[in-house]
Amino acid sequence: VENSPPNTIPWPPIIYVAAVLAGLALHWLAPLPWHGGVAGMIAAAIGLCLLCAGVALEIVTILTFRRHNTTVLPHRGATRLITDGPFAKSRNPIYVGNTMLVVGAGLLFGIGWLLIAAVAAVFTVQKLAIEREERHLATRFGKAWDDYAARTPRWLGRP
Repeated sequence: VENSPPNTIPWPPIIYVAAVLAGLALHWLAPLPWHGGVAGMIAAAIGLCLLCAGVALEIVTILTFRRHNTTVLPHRGATRLITDGPFAKSRNPIYVGNTMLVVGAGLLFGIGWLLIAAVAAVFTVQKLAIEREERHLATRFGKAWDDYAARTPRWLGRP
């Protein structure tokens, strides 16, 4: 089952879109208090930076997938183990980018529910996608995966 895909459904994009929609719906139904003034402006500036960084990270990651001639689709089996570019800092740079987009939008537009939705999306993506993807990669790439996973964090920070 070495070539079988990690998932049959492309969970991560569905999860992040659902998280954003839920956050927006909750904001419409019961908006959370938000800081105005200087604190609000600082939050918005940080949010804009996160949005820009998230878009840049996603573009660089997709280009890295293309350069290595393997799929970016989360429900397709990996044909190559990518360890360079953004994958040198995170085993899941697309999901880091997705999270940055949701958090950035929450800060930029003052929607606290999006911050909570981002956290929920991270936990859900890890359970429904990342853990399955990691098992797939371990089966497919063996020791090379083990070595990579030992030195590279799943999200950001320590491995």
